[in-house]
Amino acid sequence: MRQDEILRLCEALRDGTVTPQEALLRFRMDPYEDDLGYAKVDHHRAMRQGIAEVIYGAGKTPEQIAGIAEAMVARGQKNVLITRIDQPCADWLTQRIAMTYYPIARIGIVGEMPAPQGTGTIVVATGGTSDMPVSEEAALTAEVLGNRVVRLYDVGVAGLHRLLSRLDVLMQAKVIVAVAGMEGALASVIGGLVDCPVIAVPTSVGYGANFQGLSALLSMLNSCASGVSVVNIDNGFGAGYLASMINHIGG
Repeated sequence: MRQDEILRLCEALRDGTVTPQEALLRFRMDPYEDDLGYAKVDHHRAMRQGIAEVIYGAGKTPEQIAGIAEAMVARGQKNVLITRIDQPCADWLTQRIAMTYYPIARIGIVGEMPAPQGTGTIVVATGGTSDMPVSEEAALTAEVLGNRVVRLYDVGVAGLHRLLSRLDVLMQAKVIVAVAGMEGALASVIGGLVDCPVIAVPTSVGYGANFQGLSALLSMLNSCASGVSVVNIDNGFGAGYLASMINHIGG
């Protein structure tokens, strides 16, 4: 929506020809920016969904990513989350835009991390060190969306005492993200211990019969623990996003 259109809408709201509800609906349905040619940047997603558009970097050129990020910043977006970018792309982007790159998670963040605004703490628990790329994607996503995150890494069921020694952290969480490959048992174990939602993230970590994460996915989908939901294989971003939504309920 252009500034002149916003002004006319405000004037209509002032003189009573448009109700506040109608004006809010117009803002929520505000069209995207189509000036770039290769992307339609949705500047008002935060107004509709509470969270701004996130750039999925895989398959995009560095120039395209930079163009989208610059368009978002120009319209007042204070931080921009860019997922799934490799080191060469990140090296190019940091020369073009003020971006911080997190190589383990393959995430770039333009702008500063916001102060936590969520109602509680998100705990990201990881079966093994090999699962850290996915768990860091979840943790950083949650942090850039304004949440306090506690990381519990390498607490898989092969050494259950490692998880049980941190029960105090688990039981104080508002929501837990359980990231695991192999047979994916971690989510069920955590789900049977806590009274908060558990978001299970299967990873593609494992040997041949793991089928690139399918075994962990099926185990998590068939969990006997109540309160466990499952996102797609290696989808740390989706888990962090959902955890943030849960953590902001009532905030």
